[in-house]
Amino acid sequence: MTTACPKTTTAFPSARPSQEHAGAPLATRVDDLGWPALTAQLDETGAALSGPLLTPQECREIAGLYDDVTCFRSTVDMARLRFGAGQYRYFAHPLPEAVTALRSAFYQRLLPVARVWADRLRWPMTWPDTLDEWLDRCHAAGQTKPTPILLRYGPGDWNALHRDLYGDLVFPLQVVVGLTAPGTDHTGGEFLMAEQRPRAQSRGYATVLGQGQALIFTTRERPVRSARGWSAAPVRHGVSTIHTGRRHALGLVLHDAT
Repeated sequence: MTTACPKTTTAFPSARPSQEHAGAPLATRVDDLGWPALTAQLDETGAALSGPLLTPQECREIAGLYDDVTCFRSTVDMARLRFGAGQYRYFAHPLPEAVTALRSAFYQRLLPVARVWADRLRWPMTWPDTLDEWLDRCHAAGQTKPTPILLRYGPGDWNALHRDLYGDLVFPLQVVVGLTAPGTDHTGGEFLMAEQRPRAQSRGYATVLGQGQALIFTTRERPVRSARGWSAAPVRHGVSTIHTGRRHALGLVLHDAT
């Protein structure tokens, strides 16, 4: 059985998100998302929602991969594992070109944020300058399995609050890209995030993830100001119940799994 997804589904010959991005590679589009504002939002709340990144046609092409089992290394039934309800699938190597391009581009842009957070919280973890170097480090530590996922939710499905931790090596931020249009393709299914504030009750956030938008969010914990300067606020994420239709999303975790 081949593990390569069809190349025709990842080249994206279709129209671009906006006229100014006509013909632009995915890395260029990620670079042009407006990083000063996104970085400020990440520092303020631990999450940041981008403008349009992918076109509706591109979103449909990625979502359409779900039914090609040759693209994936495993399928997770969330109800069986008591993670919620619905399914997601882990991509297999080789990853689709679009997934690889997005993952690498987001790593480059989020690396400065990760390093600032590490300095504030005095984390011992360091990250190299490129995603390839970082994944080599993950693989040397036994984290060899790719972690990008394609999620599919139907009516009544939901995702319990959790963290995507797959070993000792962790990148502190990750990305989810909406592939379906809320209000048209589905209702419900808001992205949820719960932050445990130092010596205070948890704070919750709900975000409507539009089709083609990227939401960047905290993987495990983030720095928040406290009487001691900076303290770590643990964060979990999930998805609220889908009421109607079907919701697809692309998850980009930036470390690999054991």
